[in-house]
Amino acid sequence: MEKLLYGVAYYDEYMPYERLDEDIRMMKEAGINVVRIAESTWSTHEPQNGVFDFTSVDRVLDAMQRAGIHVIVGTPTYAVPTWMVKEHPDVLATTAKGPAKYGARQIMDITHPAYLFYAERIIRKLISRVSGHPAVIGYQTDNETKHYHTAGPNVQLLFVKYIREKFKTLDRVNQAFGLDYWSNRINSWEDFPSVVGTINGSLGAKFAKFQRKLAADFLNWQVSIVNEYKRPDQFVTQNFDFEWRGHSYGIQPDIDHFEASRPFDITGVDIYHPSQDDLTGIEISFGGDVARSTKGTNYLVIETEAQAFSHWTPYPGQLRLQAFSHLASGANMVAYWHWHSIHNSIETYWKGLLSHDFEPNPVYEEATTIGRDFARLSPHLANLKKQNKVAILVSNESLTAMEWFKFNFTSTKNYNDVVRMMYDELYRMNVGCDFVSPSTPSFERYDLLVVPALYTASGELLERLNRFVYDGGHIVYTFKSGFTDENVKVRTERQPGVIGEACGVSYSMFVEPKRVSLKDDPFRVGVEHNQVHTWMELLTPVTAEVLAYYDHPHWGKYAAVTQNRYGQGQAMYIGCMTSEAVMGKILEHAVKQAGLWGHDQDIRFPLITKHGMNGMGKTVRYFFNYSDLPASLNYPHREGTELLTGAPVSPGETLNLEPWGFKIIEEQ
Repeated sequence: MEKLLYGVAYYDEYMPYERLDEDIRMMKEAGINVVRIAESTWSTHEPQNGVFDFTSVDRVLDAMQRAGIHVIVGTPTYAVPTWMVKEHPDVLATTAKGPAKYGARQIMDITHPAYLFYAERIIRKLISRVSGHPAVIGYQTDNETKHYHTAGPNVQLLFVKYIREKFKTLDRVNQAFGLDYWSNRINSWEDFPSVVGTINGSLGAKFAKFQRKLAADFLNWQVSIVNEYKRPDQFVTQNFDFEWRGHSYGIQPDIDHFEASRPFDITGVDIYHPSQDDLTGIEISFGGDVARSTKGTNYLVIETEAQAFSHWTPYPGQLRLQAFSHLASGANMVAYWHWHSIHNSIETYWKGLLSHDFEPNPVYEEATTIGRDFARLSPHLANLKKQNKVAILVSNESLTAMEWFKFNFTSTKNYNDVVRMMYDELYRMNVGCDFVSPSTPSFERYDLLVVPALYTASGELLERLNRFVYDGGHIVYTFKSGFTDENVKVRTERQPGVIGEACGVSYSMFVEPKRVSLKDDPFRVGVEHNQVHTWMELLTPVTAEVLAYYDHPHWGKYAAVTQNRYGQGQAMYIGCMTSEAVMGKILEHAVKQAGLWGHDQDIRFPLITKHGMNGMGKTVRYFFNYSDLPASLNYPHREGTELLTGAPVSPGETLNLEPWGFKIIEEQ
C-alpha cells in the first residue's frame, strides 16, 4: 500500500434521513479516506428472490468517488434475508442445541446447497457491478466468518466422507479414536452416528477441526468468485475475530486463522478492547500480532471501537493512542465500526464515531487529529516491517481438546488463559512476538519459541521442536504439552513424551494444587504471588536443572520448573499454573538465556515500546504511555526525529509522555 488508510464502516441504508453529502463533508474533515460498505444488507440488495436493487451501493460509490474516498465492498452473505428462510427453512443451521431460529446473523448452514446458490448469485451480481468502479480498492468476503456450529445431517455426511478419505478404514478410525470404549465402536460406514452426542473427545475434537475446515473452505470459495472480477489493483480481505470475553481476547476457537487466511491478499482483523482505566493496549497488540503473523506482512484493522459502549468511550487522548498502537504492530489501516450510531435493533448502543445526533463530539474531534497525522506521516509509518526473534506457538487443536479435557472439575480457565498469560507478560516487558502454528514449515528464524499447553500434537511436530532446540533454539513449554497425539490419544510413554528428550524431565502423576507454593520463593515475587493453582505436574528431573520445587508436605520432592541443555539449545518446562508474576520472571529468565534482553526490556508497562523498519529503510520506534499519569524514560537508541513534532532526539535524552500519550521516533 502506498499510504495509510483511515476509515469507517458506513451504512447509508441505516440512515433515518438523507445526509450522504453531509456525512462525506464530515468524513473529509476528519481525514477519513476509506469506507467499508454492503456486507450487512443482503435483504436491501435483494428484497425478493432474484429481484436486485443496488441503488444504495451505486449512490455511495459515486459520492465517495467524487470526494476522493476509497471504498471496500463486502459480500453480504453473513445475514440471510427473510425470503430465503421462508422458501428454504433448512438453510438455518442445525446445531447441538437444535435448529436455529431466524433473527440473528450467522445462523445459516454454510454448506447448504440452497444457501450457497443464493450466496454465489448475490456475490456475482454485486461484485460484477462494482468491480470496475474507480472508488473500489478492495473487497471483504463475508464477515467475521466461522462455522456457526453447523452440525445437521448434511454436515454429518460430509464429515463421514472426510474421515473416510483421511483414515481409509474403520479399523483405523476405531483404533485412532479409541471407540471400543462404552461400545462406541463403528463397524459399518453406514452406521456412523451423528457426532453431536459423542462422549469421545478424539472424535469430537476431529469434528471441530472439520467444522473449522468448512469455514476455511467457504471463505476460499468466496475468494475464488471475487477473484474472477477484481482488478489487479484491488485486494480481497476478511475481518477475522477472536475468542470473545466481552472484548477480543484469545485465539478464535471456531476458525483457524492461519489456514483460513491463505487465499486472501491481505489479512483483516476486528479488534475490540477495554478502555478508560482498563486500557492496556494488550488486546490491540495481541490481535495485531496474530493478524500480521498469518501472512507475515502488514494487515488491516477493519473494525475497532470509536465510542462503542458506555464503558468503552475513550478518555481524551485514548483514541489517538489506540490508533497509533495499531500502526506500531504493523497495521496499514485503522477503521472504526462504525461511522454513525444506529437508532434501532440490537446494536443501538454500540456507538460509532458520531453519536445518535450525528453532530461533532469530542471523539470525532480527536479523530480529525488522527486523520491529519495519518495523512502527513503516511510515508514514514506505512508498511512497517517487523523482525521479531520470539514466537508463540498456538494450536486450535489443543484449544479444542482442552475444552473436552479441562484442567479440573471447577476451573473456568481454558487454553487461551495460558496463551494470554504468557503473551501478556512478554508484552509488559516489551518483547515483540510473532505467532506460529503447527503448520508453520520452519521455526528457524526465531531464537525463542514459547509453547503454551500444546496438549495435542503430532510426533512429527514434536520432533521438529526437539530439532529446533538441538540446533541452538530456546523453548519454554508449559504443563499439558506433548500429552496426546494429533487424534487426542494419550501417549503411552512417560510424559511429556517426545519432548521429554529435550526437556530432560518426566512425570506420571498430576494433581489439582491446594495451598501449594514454590519452595523458598525462587523467583522473588513475594508470598502473595508465589502460588500454584489449577494444575500441577509432579516432575522428576532426568538431566534437567531444577529452577523451582513445590512447597508441599507430600509433593515437595517434585520439581515445578526446570531447564535443560539439549544439543546447542535449551528447553524450559513449567509444570504448573503459576501466578502472572512468576510467569513473568520465568519468561524474563528465558529471554535473557536466549540472548534477547536489550534496552527495550529496561522499559516496563505501562510504558510500551514497539519498533520496525519503514518503507524508506529507517527504524521507527513508538513509545506509549498506557497510564493516567505522566511518565518519562531515557531514550536508549540512535539519534532521530520525533515525527509528531519534528523535534530532534538524542541518545540518553529524557522523553516525557503525557497521560495516554506517545512519541514516534524515526532514527537517522
